[in-house]
Amino acid sequence: MSAEHWRLHGVRVVHSSELDPNTAQTPGMDRAAAITHARAGAEKLWAGTVTIHPSAKTGAHHHGALESIIYVVKGRARMRWGERLEFTAEAGPGDFIFVPPFVPHQEINAADEPLECVLVRSGQDPVVVNLDIAAVEAPESVFWVDDVHPAPER
Repeated sequence: MSAEHWRLHGVRVVHSSELDPNTAQTPGMDRAAAITHARAGAEKLWAGTVTIHPSAKTGAHHHGALESIIYVVKGRARMRWGERLEFTAEAGPGDFIFVPPFVPHQEINAADEPLECVLVRSGQDPVVVNLDIAAVEAPESVFWVDDVHPAPER
């Protein structure tokens, strides 16, 4: 490949001042797209930022066949998931959250300050399937990490 090809079709840097707020929005949340097909030529990933206002939360939903990764930059995230949102876990700055395909879930800002995150999805389409779920009142806290790295004793 020529140098000109790589100059035009190589690495892309999207600066924080260039994020695009013209993306799907949810009340109480501000999203901005960074890596998309239109902005960076991405074909299999979407990445951006989301700020969740203090005490805000989404309704129960899933993202179809998409996988999602949330990286917490600032604040405290509470995730609920399951058929009745019966499970919960929290994440803080530096923590990653993985949401598999079709998992019913709800994102909650668990603090009185803005929750700032980086969001990466395994596709370009903004798939959101809203669910009408009767959530349990007292979800079970889950501390599982994986078979190799067990959760610390609580």
